[in-house]
Amino acid sequence: KDFFTKEIRLDEKNIFFLCQKNNKVDTNNKYNILKYPIDIYNLIEKINIQLIKYKYNFQSKIKVQNYSLDLNSKIISKGANILKLTEREIDIIIFLNESNQPQKINALQNQVWGYSSELETHTVETHVYRLRKKIYDSFKDQHFIISTDTGYFIE
Repeated sequence: KDFFTKEIRLDEKNIFFLCQKNNKVDTNNKYNILKYPIDIYNLIEKINIQLIKYKYNFQSKIKVQNYSLDLNSKIISKGANILKLTEREIDIIIFLNESNQPQKINALQNQVWGYSSELETHTVETHVYRLRKKIYDSFKDQHFIISTDTGYFIE
């Protein structure tokens, strides 16, 4: 690192190094290398791109109980356990997680499926059943989505 002149650290993963144009730098694309003299607008643009990427990744992660739901990679994780989800399963989890009270089947039909009169209630029940089974098989959690007479909910 002694051949670098300046280090700009946005966080642990987003680091820029400024070095002289004639230095040959091999970092295996692990870091952003900027050769100086550098145009200030170019520097600002590169920093903004990294901040946008960071914000995008940050916004894609949602906390659901003691799980982490990653919308970009469509996975839910708890500790080292990871489970791949479908888009519909993610929609169900997000809808139930944002709800303050149990949601009836017709509310799920409206919000998750965009309601269709041809949609049978068994479609919702089947999707929720399969999602609960996947969660149980991966995490041994029988209480992720709770079903009561008043509807489905996530505590």
